[in-house]
Amino acid sequence: MADSGGRTIVRRPRGPGSPRRSFRPRALGAGVVGLALASTALAACGSSGAGTGPVTINYYVFDDVSGSFATAVNNCSKQSNGKYTITYNKLPKSADDQRLQLARRLAAADSSMDILGLDVTWEAEFAEAGWILPWTGNFKQQAEAGTLKVPLQTATWKGKLYAVPANTNTQLLWYRSDLVPTPPTTWAEMIKDAEQLAKEGKPHYIEIQGAQYEGATVWFNTMVSSAGGTVLNPDATKITLDARAVKALTIMKQLADSTAADPSMSVQKENENRLQMEAGNAAFMLNYPFVYPGMKADNPKLFKVFKWALYPSVTAGVPAKVTIGGIDLAVSAYSQHKDLAFQAALCLRNRENQLIGANVGGVPPTIASLYNDPKLFANYPFHADILKALQNASVRPKTPVYQVVSIDISHQISPASSINPTSTLQGMKGSLSNALQSKGLVP
Repeated sequence: MADSGGRTIVRRPRGPGSPRRSFRPRALGAGVVGLALASTALAACGSSGAGTGPVTINYYVFDDVSGSFATAVNNCSKQSNGKYTITYNKLPKSADDQRLQLARRLAAADSSMDILGLDVTWEAEFAEAGWILPWTGNFKQQAEAGTLKVPLQTATWKGKLYAVPANTNTQLLWYRSDLVPTPPTTWAEMIKDAEQLAKEGKPHYIEIQGAQYEGATVWFNTMVSSAGGTVLNPDATKITLDARAVKALTIMKQLADSTAADPSMSVQKENENRLQMEAGNAAFMLNYPFVYPGMKADNPKLFKVFKWALYPSVTAGVPAKVTIGGIDLAVSAYSQHKDLAFQAALCLRNRENQLIGANVGGVPPTIASLYNDPKLFANYPFHADILKALQNASVRPKTPVYQVVSIDISHQISPASSINPTSTLQGMKGSLSNALQSKGLVP
């Protein structure tokens, strides 16, 4: 499945996405550091490289049940010609626990950590803490060569590249062509079409991630970006929400109050959206590509009329700027094998392994030329629209306190039926101002 962070793994066991965030950064106290030091000692005892064999490069990333990560690890270990062997250390299932485990060990300067698989919202925090190294020189050139521009933005903080994008993700509009022969191009058209279907007694819901979690924040950020606005300025020192955010909130409220809204929208996440579509209750869905193989396997009859299009625009004639997800690979500042870690990270996200990640793991590549590779086409018949979406995409607000920012936003806009565009915006500005100043409590 896919989560709001855009991780698409395989549908059933995990779920990018599993539901994502509802947490805030906490100070790392002595108890936490003590635990991390203990784990460091254990890890150090098991690391190799002191003898004559290949150096062990420890790779920490979430547990990819599709097997594509494990394949990449094996490929790169073999292709290193004896320089290193990569050990795949699987982090917990939830993004919250993944980040916490990494933070604990990095706060303790754990020298057994080499490559870190980061969610696209962690770079600023980890870079600001001094836990990850900037990419420079030849490594930086290789990381940037041929890589899509917007995914690179997720790996950048204050003008420095701190990671290499390993994969990405974006949403499309999925619809039933038996109900809507021509897909809508704007939110206004989509809501109008859905309301007309409702009048005719036909399936008509618009499925969207409306629960109070990261998915709602992604929806809001996409709407604001598509309206031409932003949440924060580039260095995260100022809130930039304005009339364009009011426009975004107005559309979100309009959907929630219309017959197009799924009655359970306020508790729905990516997988619930998929299930409603597969059950034949919806006409439209905004979601990640994992829904395509899901429909194919679970409802072959509906699959025949299950089509896709670009995400609808907020303003007619202006393409939507969909908020992307994905995983970026960073090198720990405490690694004892930094050069080899950079080399291994580049291998893990090379053309061969990104193609495997797409075809087996279901995650879109970050190397632009792969979208012209016929090897991608069979499992990604929507590859051209994915590329268009990625080329015009947006990223989430970049800030070391992103977790708090995300929680504050999701609590302001969920349920969407409670939105009052003007007052909701003012409340959001207040809570985000406190977040940037490390004041106040997270809801």
